[in-house]
Amino acid sequence: MQIDVLTVFPEMFTPVVDTSILGRANDAGIIDVKVHNIRDYTTDKHNKTDDYPFGGGAGMVMYAEPISACLEQVGAKGKKIIYMSPRGRILTHEKVLELANGDDFVILCGHYEGVDQRVIDYWEMEEISIGDYILTGGELPAMVVIDSVARFVPGVLGNSEAHHEESICSGLLEYPQYTKPREWREMAVPEVLLSGHHENIHLYQLEESLRLTKERRPDLYEKYLREKAPSFNKKEKKVLEKLNSCINE
Repeated sequence: MQIDVLTVFPEMFTPVVDTSILGRANDAGIIDVKVHNIRDYTTDKHNKTDDYPFGGGAGMVMYAEPISACLEQVGAKGKKIIYMSPRGRILTHEKVLELANGDDFVILCGHYEGVDQRVIDYWEMEEISIGDYILTGGELPAMVVIDSVARFVPGVLGNSEAHHEESICSGLLEYPQYTKPREWREMAVPEVLLSGHHENIHLYQLEESLRLTKERRPDLYEKYLREKAPSFNKKEKKVLEKLNSCINE
């Protein structure tokens, strides 16, 4: 999968796409993140990419032409083009899967007060936000999209099942994790995790995930009960009954 990123600050992406899991995936050719500097497509000697907005207002707006020229150069025609924008639809697990299972795509990182609306309309961009807050630019949100999508591309993760067990993917928040030593500062690892009894471990982890999700994300909890709980086996149903009785006491 190839992901082209358009930005005025390409150096911000180097420590993200060249290291850790993304770096290894890039080196192996599993994903190919290409970062393009919009300033290279300007026509003035100062490589200016923005100007004051028509109608007044604070801040600067990025020109349409350098962005469009860059999109043409990277072969964006016919591809999905995402514009990272606080007014876009919130990034969800379902959208991540859609992108991961789709074709190559392009991400435009806005900056300042945003970009000229005409380039958004002309290229029929899809606007995506990573949350209800404002950042200084689209670079960090773009990295979030790249990282979340890359994990679902076959071959990127060493354990192909890892993402299915984690928070959100399973429908529940992830249960607590522990490693060596067995006791740290007088706090011990739960005995069930040391038992080697796979069914009991599963039931314990299910209970912890249910508890955390109900406490912290009741919206996910209710959705999980509707969609997944009906298929619980007898022991899993007992875990749910125990949790609900404890909460109601």
